[in-house]
Amino acid sequence: MTPRLFPTAVLVLLLAGCATRPPPPDWQMDARAALDGAVQAQLTGNLRVAEADMARARSALAATGRPGLLARAELVLCAARVASLDLDGCPAYFALARDAGPADRAYAAYLFGNAGPDDVPLLPAQHHGVALGRTTAISALPDPLARLVAAAVLLQQGRLDPAALAVAVETASAHGWRRPLLAWLGLQRKAAEQAGQQEEADRIRRRMDLAAPR
Repeated sequence: MTPRLFPTAVLVLLLAGCATRPPPPDWQMDARAALDGAVQAQLTGNLRVAEADMARARSALAATGRPGLLARAELVLCAARVASLDLDGCPAYFALARDAGPADRAYAAYLFGNAGPDDVPLLPAQHHGVALGRTTAISALPDPLARLVAAAVLLQQGRLDPAALAVAVETASAHGWRRPLLAWLGLQRKAAEQAGQQEEADRIRRRMDLAAPR
């Protein structure tokens, strides 16, 4: 299932009809399954599968004629990419941003370290600490993907400290999320080299070699 960072509250709204009777329309179930698959494939580094699943999600959501729903789905995948330090600005989301709701826009600002005071009340509560500048809040986040997103936010703001970096590395490692793991280990290795800690840098390199796709 998609980890609960912003979205699946994402999909609480996206799939709001799921708890009602009669059963929800097929597009809702198809969109959720495809988006779940896209997020997991993104995190494990299977980008071809991620794109194929995301294409299925887009197709299901396009059938509604509601661009705001598609913008939200793009934001879900964007969060998984940001967690992997893929910080290209998520153009697929921003192409639809004019139709996004206020909460989605606030979350997009948060993803790229630009959330302002007016955005914070619109964010899920678990993100308030980091959005308000409390760097220690990352370790208290119960959701692992939200933890990685928070670390990426701190990095973009120039506030990522070694403890938060270690949290990001071990979070990705514990869940077998190869793509973010390699990205965060790369940062950790660079920091060790810059500090003249060559033995530590070599240890991190061995971890990266082990985790690298074969």
